[in-house]
Amino acid sequence: MDTTRNTVLEAWMAEHGYSSNSLADAVNRALEGLTGRPGGLDGSSVRAWKAGRVTWPKSATRKALEDVSGLPAIALGFVPRGRPSSAPAPPQQEDPDMKRRTLVGGIAAAAAAAAAAPGTASPRRIGMSDVNRLNRRFAEIIASDHRHGGQLGIEQRAAALADEALNLQNAGSATQRVRSSLYASAAAFRSSAMWAAIDGRRYDVAKAHMREAQALAEMSGDQAIKFRIWSHAGTMYRHMGRPADALAANDVARNLHLTRRDPLFASLAMARQGAIHGAAQDRTGTRHAFEQAQDAMLRADPADYRPVWMLAFYDQAELDSLALSAHLALGDYPTAEYHAHRCLSALRPHMVRSRAITTTRLAHAQLAQGDAEAATATAMRVPADAATRHARVSRMLQEFGAALRATAPGSTTTQTWTEHTATWRMAA
Repeated sequence: MDTTRNTVLEAWMAEHGYSSNSLADAVNRALEGLTGRPGGLDGSSVRAWKAGRVTWPKSATRKALEDVSGLPAIALGFVPRGRPSSAPAPPQQEDPDMKRRTLVGGIAAAAAAAAAAPGTASPRRIGMSDVNRLNRRFAEIIASDHRHGGQLGIEQRAAALADEALNLQNAGSATQRVRSSLYASAAAFRSSAMWAAIDGRRYDVAKAHMREAQALAEMSGDQAIKFRIWSHAGTMYRHMGRPADALAANDVARNLHLTRRDPLFASLAMARQGAIHGAAQDRTGTRHAFEQAQDAMLRADPADYRPVWMLAFYDQAELDSLALSAHLALGDYPTAEYHAHRCLSALRPHMVRSRAITTTRLAHAQLAQGDAEAATATAMRVPADAATRHARVSRMLQEFGAALRATAPGSTTTQTWTEHTATWRMAA
């Protein structure tokens, strides 16, 4: 049995404050919710996962762990039984046992340090195991993004891992399949760097990441990565107030063959199209886009394979989040509030950044309907960390404060908000 330590599970537990015993307790509770019977895990069960003695837990346990973490089991470093190490599939496809799991492989350990440095005496063979070791860091980037979002450190880590993937190209000989997979990995990391920069409103840097990611994606031939990059580009231009460019970029993603093959990708493309139409004040386009996005989501087969970044974030809650953004931009505040509540009720626990953004947008929708007291109470639910460290959330809360002072100057509610934001500044 392969007893390589599951370092990604260990890293995830450390980041989220779980001991072996507390994670066992959380999974037991989730198992009881799934099966009606208490789970029988204890700290030794989790230690066996971390030590690599158990590489693929039983199906009910995996589902419970996925519910607790919000990530696929693959993304926590587990490896399906019987997985071939070098199946002759193209880089954008997956072994049947890996459906609904990540294209970039199981997530478990530090990466390209294992690769020989260029210029060593005897070039070695680079294989899919090298690709997998490198790409096991990808889910760590995804998890950090959903928890913290927009941070320069996430952008820098993702960019460094993209460079490591490219360095492996020169570390030895490799098959065309391996080289394509390395380009796909580099593109995936670079697109994460791009998204972190977008989320942090560092748009010039985001465009530089975008150009490199696009070139790498073309060399990889990976449709899912191409979709992610162009879809991110559409979002970037929307945030920059350039709806025509946003629509053009999103159209590239929307017209990829992948969206005809998988309705979930089609749904995400149309939902982001709807958000762009909202920003462009196109009410009819917004309505039609979200109708199509919802229809496509209902047609999507949850058992189909999707990459880890897609599994980790796109669901009904994200569709409602995009609808919230669109209707807020259109000035349709009751509809925006409706989608905000739907989103908040369905958000998975790991979507910390998304919860802060949605809560802030809900406060805006409530204030615009004249309910300053409820809006202020909502805005005060945003955690201080997001309010002070996340660029988008900080800006939206500043705009909320300005609107509140204009709506209810000198009121007790405005004074309460002013005092509350002072505690954020002291915490920062």
